[in-house]
Amino acid sequence: MAAPMFTVVVPATTANLGPGYDSVGMALALHMRVTVTRADAWRVNYTGEEYAELTTGEDNLIVQTVKEVARRYYREVESHLLHVESDIPLGKGLGSSATAIAAGIVIAEKLLSMTFTPVEKARIGSELEGHSDNVTATLLGGVTVTYFAGDSMEVIQLPKPEIGVVILVPPEALKTTESRGLLPADLTHAQAASGSASANVLTTAIATGDWELAGRMMELDVFHERYRKSLFPSFDEIRMYCRSLGAFGMTISGAGPSLFVAVKDGEEQEVARKLLQQFPYYEALALQPAGAGARIE
Repeated sequence: MAAPMFTVVVPATTANLGPGYDSVGMALALHMRVTVTRADAWRVNYTGEEYAELTTGEDNLIVQTVKEVARRYYREVESHLLHVESDIPLGKGLGSSATAIAAGIVIAEKLLSMTFTPVEKARIGSELEGHSDNVTATLLGGVTVTYFAGDSMEVIQLPKPEIGVVILVPPEALKTTESRGLLPADLTHAQAASGSASANVLTTAIATGDWELAGRMMELDVFHERYRKSLFPSFDEIRMYCRSLGAFGMTISGAGPSLFVAVKDGEEQEVARKLLQQFPYYEALALQPAGAGARIE
């Protein structure tokens, strides 16, 4: 059997952070690792039962991404074996599909001996994912703020924030398409103005390191939370309890079904322990933001 060539490491993400809908993402220190080895045909091997139902041939999302990147640049790419190990819960609002796309972009870049700029990677990933928040954060790391519409792609990358993170993960997965189906087709002008204002203050507060303010803005979303919160057992009770623990704020992670809690740096373990005791339906993950995005290890 051929020796492994290289390994790609990709962080999980949380997206939206409340009103930053489809534009704000944060990389998290949960990772997927993809080891690449030469082979006669494309195959993907997963470690862990959670990923056992994913496709393992050329229709796998990582493989599809590698081949699509090659196609876009009129290149051919040889077949390889991909061995995947992941700490990222599947279908739980932590960017598992975005990490697969990001891994495919980095693998293609290496196999094709190409060099993409961060914005080029973000554009490719956003076009394949259909929105830019998760995939840009997992590609670049830290906090990313993006504008993605048609041919326009703008990216601002902020450093890793000095906070702790707790993710509350329910036992059941949720498809993003199902969660998006709960959203209204339109908002009133007043609602859109309010949502824009809270998103503007959110991103400015994150950029300046004011997480007390950022946490308050996280909980003022009008774009999606009110339409999705019924999917989350004890949503309002969890928010009130997080406030009693001194958390900065709590909101939905991406499209759900997990919840994102921002806390003071170093308090994530204790807050996770208390949330697990109070709301045992959820698994509580104590994490840190990730400063580095998808990369070759």
